[in-house]
Amino acid sequence: MINQHLQAAIAELQKFIDNRPDAREVRKALAVKLVYQGYKYEEIQTILDVSVGSITSWKQAYKEYGISGLRLNHKGRKSYLSDEQFQEVLSWLQTKDTWELGELEYKLAFEYDVIYESKRSYYDLFDAAGISWKKTTSLNPKADKEAVAAKKNRLKHCWQATQKK
Repeated sequence: MINQHLQAAIAELQKFIDNRPDAREVRKALAVKLVYQGYKYEEIQTILDVSVGSITSWKQAYKEYGISGLRLNHKGRKSYLSDEQFQEVLSWLQTKDTWELGELEYKLAFEYDVIYESKRSYYDLFDAAGISWKKTTSLNPKADKEAVAAKKNRLKHCWQATQKK
């Protein structure tokens, strides 16, 4: 009976391990699985580079809550923008094809009283709206047409030699 219970738990843990992309959750499940397979805590500690206390708490969480006890508990920081505000900003961003970062910063600061520390947050908003903030230009605005033509003439013989091969 106990052996069957252990085998079922090991199978459940293996299925969880196979389907989890997050390495932290996999490490927890693997530690518990190894305990059930008869490995000593010190061996698991060496193999997975985790503390004995962590192994104990993960095993206890699995016993008490099952697989859900091994999942990560934190949900991340609460957004500065509500869901409604976020959707308003995305709709506003989709009204034009090209934007400058300053326009978005101004809009968020004065309408929503939100100022992000990192530019990454603004870029994430552009990305969510499907807007690339890395716009390319068809022509180099600093290009010297005469210098380009002179260089082409100077290197013309190299291209012709390559074409004959």
